[in-house]
Amino acid sequence: MTKKEIVRSISDKLGLTQLKTKEIVQKTFDTIIETVAEDGRIELRNFGVFEVKVRNARKARNPKTGEEVFVKEKCVVTFKAGKVMEEKVHSLLNTTK
Repeated sequence: MTKKEIVRSISDKLGLTQLKTKEIVQKTFDTIIETVAEDGRIELRNFGVFEVKVRNARKARNPKTGEEVFVKEKCVVTFKAGKVMEEKVHSLLNTTK
């Protein structure tokens, strides 16, 4: 699903214009990004937790040449699904069998 499809779905359900809905969705995403960048973590109950973690420097291999390369330490954003999302995803197994 794309952002455009999310906007269309919310717009249809709430009876808002797609333009206004797109603005709300974008502001929500912007706020999540800003919070993660500033605080390093945002917890959205029943949805999940976005958190910044440091990935240590390491040696790796260039897949084309096989040459060993050094990868610098870097920050990455991780996501851990909340309880409601986990339950919905796990219920997929029961409905597909």
